[in-house]
Amino acid sequence: MSVSSVFPQLEQLLPLVSKPIQYVGGELGAVVKDWDATTVRWALMYPDAYEVGLPNQGVQILYEVLNEQPDVLAERTYSVWPDLEALMKAAGVPQFTVDAHRPVKAFDVLGISFATELGYTNMFSALDLAGIPLESRERTIDDPIVLAGGHASFNPEPIADFIDAAVLGDGEEAVLEITGIIRDWKAEGRPGGRDELLLRLARTESIYVPRFYDVDYLPDGRIQRVVPNRPDVPFRVSKRTTMDLDAWPYPKKPLVPLAETVHERYAVEIFRGCTRGCRFCQAGMITRPVRERSITTVGQMVKEGLEFSGYSEVGLLSLSSADHSEIGDMCSGLAQQYADSNVSLSLPSTRVDAFNIDLAKELSRNGRRTGLTFAPEGGSERIRKVINKMVTKEDLIRTVVTAYSNGWRQVKLYFMCGLPTETDEDVLEIADMAHEVIRAGREAAGTKDIRCTVSIGAFVPKAHTPFQWAKMDTPEVIDGRLKLLKQAINSDRSLGRAIGFRYHDGEPSLIEGLLSRGDRRVGQVLLRVWEKGGRFDGWSEHFNYARWVEAATEVLPGFGVDLDWYTTREREEAEVLPWDHLDSGLDKDWLWQDWQDSTTEFEQDDCRWTPCFDCGVCPSMDTEIQIGPTGKKLLPLTPVNGLRVPA
Repeated sequence: MSVSSVFPQLEQLLPLVSKPIQYVGGELGAVVKDWDATTVRWALMYPDAYEVGLPNQGVQILYEVLNEQPDVLAERTYSVWPDLEALMKAAGVPQFTVDAHRPVKAFDVLGISFATELGYTNMFSALDLAGIPLESRERTIDDPIVLAGGHASFNPEPIADFIDAAVLGDGEEAVLEITGIIRDWKAEGRPGGRDELLLRLARTESIYVPRFYDVDYLPDGRIQRVVPNRPDVPFRVSKRTTMDLDAWPYPKKPLVPLAETVHERYAVEIFRGCTRGCRFCQAGMITRPVRERSITTVGQMVKEGLEFSGYSEVGLLSLSSADHSEIGDMCSGLAQQYADSNVSLSLPSTRVDAFNIDLAKELSRNGRRTGLTFAPEGGSERIRKVINKMVTKEDLIRTVVTAYSNGWRQVKLYFMCGLPTETDEDVLEIADMAHEVIRAGREAAGTKDIRCTVSIGAFVPKAHTPFQWAKMDTPEVIDGRLKLLKQAINSDRSLGRAIGFRYHDGEPSLIEGLLSRGDRRVGQVLLRVWEKGGRFDGWSEHFNYARWVEAATEVLPGFGVDLDWYTTREREEAEVLPWDHLDSGLDKDWLWQDWQDSTTEFEQDDCRWTPCFDCGVCPSMDTEIQIGPTGKKLLPLTPVNGLRVPA
């Protein structure tokens, strides 16, 4: 049966809200299919505003992968701002997709990609507007399967009562397997109802269905065990790993927004995974092993992506793009191909010790210099050893001198505050480093027109990292150190006026810490916050710390725990962690040993270039590190209309 568009009702509300264009759809690259011609229908959600969600690479990839299937339909939905949410409730307009404005409740699956835990409250708003029961146990066969993915799904326990299933890891192959299971179940007449479908998903051993697991607690509040409550589901659920990235060259047809978004470029993921071993970095740990996309595939993707989209910037994405084994040839080849055009290259993530003069020249060849961000993470050499960020002050100065000498006039430096064993002195060394950057930059460029922005984020312990056992500092400690740092930066007025200072204070980070390591009991805090008006908690202007503290104070004592128990308490080795039954491939004993090594400031080498140090990923996931060089170059050049492009 066809599903009607809600746009006629929505259209009447749009003149009354801010940025109405974000709700109308119709972007270049958007796909609208005949509802009745398809068998399985997905609504893909990024739980944030359109301007943040549309550029999300993961959602765009899955959107294309699914819509390439003849009998599958995939549409997108984003969080609506509070002004439209209120109007939709009053007018009875449900949560809708931006592609064909169909009601989300009509789809088979609502797949939500969580990049951060602070997006959880937006999920409640979407479910409520859609008319989907908030708690999974109350849903019927006519409600969509609510499926979580993204990095924050590696500990989905705080939202376990509200999702039906979660996928850990890469989604390209997973969504096709899920589609096949739903297709077969529907073809058979939906036997066994919703529970049977969820059971079929759980039997894959790579899809986590929380309702099939029980959690027992000890008298002191710690978890005693997490066990299946039926015999036909696995004790542990494994992450998905897509090994051959060349076989998945997406996005081929990137979405080009109608409204302004945070990133407007054609982005190519040049490799996935990282083995640098930064102990705080969940993304690096959970995406192992390293898998490189070949230089020829990158060249072909850039050619086709630019021709389709008309973008003038190419972003070469990864956790540390300059670590690609052929990054030099890749950048020089692309720079040469587009030398006579307005196309610029950017490496949004660049390690201090991987940036060099050759790379600088290629990135600025046509005179356009995109932003450069370097992340020393820690202010002192001691703290950088603790976090395994093997970068020296000399590395940083040499790198920024290279940038300033090649025409850049501003760089951004990213640091963290609140790291394990950190002292005031560690943080104050950030000011010394920033001052030296300005001095060296002025000398290298021969001008005082040099700027540096210091950006500070507060440390949040994450699941599946060596720091998953670490305690957090209180917001008062974080904010006190940031105040001292600002004073130190401005202590030299000549240098301080050239240094921008941006920071995230300690309060939102403490709440992110509650969610990142929380268990199912935290779900009731989430629900209470949302009921009290919590929305868009990742946005500083919407985040309300008092609301979170109040909800935690109301809910958690009933379980014998409190906010500090989840955040400022260090865990012991024997403690069962809420995510221990979810297998990222990393050996827990190895993570613990690396946590112990951090306290002695031991530096762990990158296993891409050194012997294996047994983190566990490759044998447990039946995978291996894939690195170049391939020995190939970008595609041969042929002149077309005066431009040099790949053949």
